[in-house]
Amino acid sequence: MTTCAGLTIKGPLTAEYGQILTEAACSFVVDLVREFRPELHQLLATRQQAQARFDAGALPDFLPETAHIRQSDWQVAAIPADLQDRRTEITGPVDRKMIINALNADVKVFMADFEDSQAPSWQGVIEGQINLRDANLGTISYSDPQSGKQYALRDNPALLIARVRGLHLWERHLEVDGAQVPGSLVDFALYFFHNYQIRKKKGTGVYYYLPKLQSHKEAAWWDKVFRFTEARFQQPVGFIRATVLIETLPAVFEMDEILYSLKDHIVALNCGRWDYIFSYIKTLKNHPDRVLPDRQVVTMNQPFLSAYSRLLIKTCHKRGALAMGGMAAFIPAKDPVANAAILQKVTADKSLEANNGHDGTWVAHPGLAATANAVFDAKLGEKPNQLHVLREQDAPISAAELLQPSEGERTEAGMRTNIRVALQYIAAWISGKGCVPIYGLMEDAATAEISRTSIWQWIKHGKSLSNGQLITKALFSQMLTEESAVVRSEVGEELWQQQSFDKAAALLLSITTADELVDFLTLPAYELLV
Repeated sequence: MTTCAGLTIKGPLTAEYGQILTEAACSFVVDLVREFRPELHQLLATRQQAQARFDAGALPDFLPETAHIRQSDWQVAAIPADLQDRRTEITGPVDRKMIINALNADVKVFMADFEDSQAPSWQGVIEGQINLRDANLGTISYSDPQSGKQYALRDNPALLIARVRGLHLWERHLEVDGAQVPGSLVDFALYFFHNYQIRKKKGTGVYYYLPKLQSHKEAAWWDKVFRFTEARFQQPVGFIRATVLIETLPAVFEMDEILYSLKDHIVALNCGRWDYIFSYIKTLKNHPDRVLPDRQVVTMNQPFLSAYSRLLIKTCHKRGALAMGGMAAFIPAKDPVANAAILQKVTADKSLEANNGHDGTWVAHPGLAATANAVFDAKLGEKPNQLHVLREQDAPISAAELLQPSEGERTEAGMRTNIRVALQYIAAWISGKGCVPIYGLMEDAATAEISRTSIWQWIKHGKSLSNGQLITKALFSQMLTEESAVVRSEVGEELWQQQSFDKAAALLLSITTADELVDFLTLPAYELLV
């Protein structure tokens, strides 16, 4: 245990890690935590109070007290030149090799992720900061110890944006005044401190993605963090710019207010569709008429998701902000026929987004970049974005549309797939991997969350599968045992032991059969993280 400028460090501190946790960097973290941690505790308590109302039967709705913001005429600050064209973005963890591959991909933006695709081990958090510092310097390289292959940046790499952890996640290896510090502030502070001068010299700012916000008050908290930081380092207001993921159900009713709260710092909202589906389940968990069907049929064609996409576009463009589309989680297949089918699905998904008016989209793999680019190139032509698409002819989107229940079956095959996906993801996560290819999809925490909360909700409300089987805790436990055997045969005994699959199965059983829904699987999983 080490103390640095009031920051207690409980993780190993190598000489290389010391380049990140310098006296000045630690002092900045401490000042941010002391200034903003108390209000964050209040915001998290407010989340619980809102959820208690939803659990008691209330439904999310537009806020009457902020109607004046929705009804008045205002715009966010002008979008910087290097953020105006974001037609294709790739996302991934802050692993050194993956950063290089992502920055070299045929995309406009790489979102380096400390959140859903990154398991926040001490090594992952600090080495991620080292990797991003080197990426901003342009010096990042990597030699694969197995193959000997060398990785280095090409000319004109993608624009780098960092995504910090959600407000609910804490960093157990760092303490201020005897208490853990918010992981979001650690990621934000260390990235800003070590990169703001490099980026300023390049004529750009420091850019972030903010995940899982549930209200405009949380957005206002971030705005205060940004202003505090800009003032401390004598940078102009707006040097920090953010894209906010609208990936919780409460937030979709406060998009105008979120933009307004961050209007000097925000450039875009993003349809974080997978977390949004998870949040729909979690927010409405006590509502028996809002239970979702199989994950596989909850696509953007479902009315509640279509309404969400269209409202986000209309709201953003009215206020001069970009409206980013969601993730294509497919992984290219080696078989040409299978790959053609994948690319056809990606094209259809991205065409829906582009035709709705989105300004860009996400892919999880460099092999999908050309397909996404082709769709948006055809739609945009020479224009950098679709800010001109205002959707003014649309009828107002109501709360009922945003909450509309989904049609579709709950199948045995779907339930078993959910179990296998969640099991494999949790096992990978607790062994330090947050981004995992499973059955042709790049899975992250959001998709694992959907998998386990769907089953929890089916059990709670006594739903049946399409074959007539009642979904109970006992049925889930039986299927978990059976599907664990399937996964064990698929991954092999060595990986099964290496990734502590038995611990993952025990955790999955515990959180899926609990009487109260566990808010985030990453909270109990963090206690098992290697």
